[in-house]
Amino acid sequence: MLSYVARRLLLALPTLVLVALAVFFLIRLAPGDPALVMLGEGADKAAVADMHRELGLDQPLPAQFLTWAGHVARGDLGRSISSGEPVAALILTRFRLTATVVVIAVTLATFIAVCAGMLAAWRQDTKLDMAIVGASTLVLAIPSFWLALLLLLLFGLKLGWLPFVGYVPFSEAPVQAALFVVLPILTLTVGQSGVLTRMMRSSAIEVMQLEYVTHARAKGLSEAAVLRRHVFPNAFAPTLTLVGLTLGHLLGGIAVIETVFTLPGLGRLMVDSILARDYPVVQGCLLFTAVVYIAVNLVVDLCYPIFDPRVTAS
Repeated sequence: MLSYVARRLLLALPTLVLVALAVFFLIRLAPGDPALVMLGEGADKAAVADMHRELGLDQPLPAQFLTWAGHVARGDLGRSISSGEPVAALILTRFRLTATVVVIAVTLATFIAVCAGMLAAWRQDTKLDMAIVGASTLVLAIPSFWLALLLLLLFGLKLGWLPFVGYVPFSEAPVQAALFVVLPILTLTVGQSGVLTRMMRSSAIEVMQLEYVTHARAKGLSEAAVLRRHVFPNAFAPTLTLVGLTLGHLLGGIAVIETVFTLPGLGRLMVDSILARDYPVVQGCLLFTAVVYIAVNLVVDLCYPIFDPRVTAS
């Protein structure tokens, strides 16, 4: 197991290097000058040149990259140009909120998908199956921002059950903070349950056609036991892969959802930093996202043997 983890981590290193190169050079292709953003459009050339020297932007791009990469290797992502805060601390602070919303939403979506997908596969080609497939297809067709606005209008403005503007940290008011994240979690849960349900259904239908499932039924096992012990473990593996991809993608920042519900998460931080030409924060966010994505998928790979003993981490 340890050798498998070490091998996967070594394979991830080239990916991180390529991501770092892409992030560093592509962000500098964007129009705008961070020095002018800080000093204002009316700043004179001497002040702009001094700011370039202070930020290290007067050096050639390869030299800038090597300097930045050296700091990153030591765990130093630099300081925000806009606020002066350490980028690492800023990212971790914002990531806690994003991770809370995403992990809860994906967990709920996975639970709904497993139940609905297994039920639809068991009742294949019946009205119940068509209803589940139709609902999941409808959910897939709804853009996340549009669903967020609908939920905001219904539960926030019309019914007044939940707050929909602003945010209170959990450390200050846990109950009120929990109410602020209900609608974002509900939006992501509904949005992600559609694709996971369809994957679970198709995998379960494929497994239920195999001979060992027929043999289990012939031995007299109840349908519930067949589904629980023989169908679910083997059908869940492809869905688990999709869960890992979804989790890694969403943990990288749910900018649209955070913007609609004014949540100060990682996605909102990245968007604000791009608009402010805050190079250190944008670079740090993108690199952090790549690390999270690789780590989540490594954990998912290590979970395969739990559901399918034929898969080994050798």
